[in-house]
Amino acid sequence: MTPKAKCLAALQKLVRLKAADDNGYVSCVTCGKVDHYKCMDGGHYIAKGASSYWSLEEVNVHPQCKGCNGYGMKFGDAGALYALYMVDMYGRDFVDEMHAKKRDVKKYSKADYADMLKEFKAEIAYHEKRIV
Repeated sequence: MTPKAKCLAALQKLVRLKAADDNGYVSCVTCGKVDHYKCMDGGHYIAKGASSYWSLEEVNVHPQCKGCNGYGMKFGDAGALYALYMVDMYGRDFVDEMHAKKRDVKKYSKADYADMLKEFKAEIAYHEKRIV
């Protein structure tokens, strides 16, 4: 697994853990389905393949059920519902800024990925201890 892929996996796990209650349950930001964090995805608002700028930013990743993150984002209304969630959560100006920077390039070194992964893993460990 590449350093970027390790960071993506850790970030997706982290956002699910952070959003989970003390029993490990989390809600999908697009449909509201509640399930254990291990059964959910960390869905990207701006697709990770569409933007190097936002792919590893926590504000771009939130818990989604597998249906919404997969089929729903491509063919259903999950993308529109995710946009509403983002505007409610961060405000219209920030969401507009995200789209404006979507094509910007952000490059990371191996050291950057290592530091990011270390930070993500420390936060994951904290939240895994918090959950019963």
